[in-house]
Amino acid sequence: MVQKKDRYGNYKKRASRISLRLDKRSEHGPCDIIGDVHGCADELFELLEKLGYVNEKGCYTHPQGRRAVFLGDLCDRGPRNVDVLRAVMAMVEAKAALCVVGNHDDKLMRWLMGRNVQLTHGLENTAAELLRESGDFREKVRGFLSGLVSHYILDDGKLVVAHAGIKENLQGIDTVWVRKFCLYGEVTGEVDQYGFPIRKDWANEYRGRATVVYGHTPGPEPVIKNNTYCIDTACVFGGKLTALRYPELELVSVPARRVYSEPPESLAAIMP
Repeated sequence: MVQKKDRYGNYKKRASRISLRLDKRSEHGPCDIIGDVHGCADELFELLEKLGYVNEKGCYTHPQGRRAVFLGDLCDRGPRNVDVLRAVMAMVEAKAALCVVGNHDDKLMRWLMGRNVQLTHGLENTAAELLRESGDFREKVRGFLSGLVSHYILDDGKLVVAHAGIKENLQGIDTVWVRKFCLYGEVTGEVDQYGFPIRKDWANEYRGRATVVYGHTPGPEPVIKNNTYCIDTACVFGGKLTALRYPELELVSVPARRVYSEPPESLAAIMP
C-alpha cells in the first residue's frame, strides 16, 4: 500500500502507527512544559513554585492536578545535577510529571552503563556528583533515564513534546532514527567554528496540526513559529528557565541566579 503525502510533501500519519510507548493522547492536561534545566535546581524549584506546585516531602505536586512535562537535558553544566534528577524522578514516579529524553540525558545514561563516552560539555560535573552518591542511587538514575522516550503525543494529538523537536511525518514513530532526530534535531553533519553541530531549522517548514514544544537550542527568548515553541532560554548560561502552560499557551520564566557555564561565542553574541 502506497502511503499518501499531504500538500506539503509530508507523509500522512495513520493513528495505527503511533507507538504505545509514545501515545499519551488520553492526557488532556492542563500541564506545564519545562525547558532545559541543565542542573539549575534553584531556578527549577523557583519556577515550579511560581507555577503553583507545592513541595511535599521532596516531591512537587500541583494542588489543582496540573502535571509538569520536562523536555529533557535535566543535567550537565549546572551546579546541582543530582538534586534536579531526584526532583524530576520523584515527580515522574508520583505521576506529577512526564519527561522525555534529551541528548545530555542520553549521554549520561551511556556513561552509567559503562560505555566509553567523553566527560565533556558538563557531563564531568554530573559524573562527579553521582560518584559521591551510592551505587544503588546511580542504578536508579540509570533505570530512570533508560526508560525515557523520544517524544510524547498528548491531548488527542493536539500537542507533541520532544527535546529537539520533531517533524509531523515522524510523530508517533518509535525508531532509532526518530529518537536521534528528537535528541539532536535536524543537522547537516558539519560543525561550526566552535565545534557545535550545524543545525537546520526544521520548524521553518513545519505545517503540522499538532503544537510542538521543544528545547535543545538555547536563546535569550522563546522562539514561536508555525505552531512550534522552542523554550530553551539558556538558564545555565545566565538566561532564564522557561515553562509553557498548556492549554493556555502562556509563557512563565524565572531568571538565572548567575552564569553557571560560559556560553559559546555564538550564543554569547545574542545574550542580553
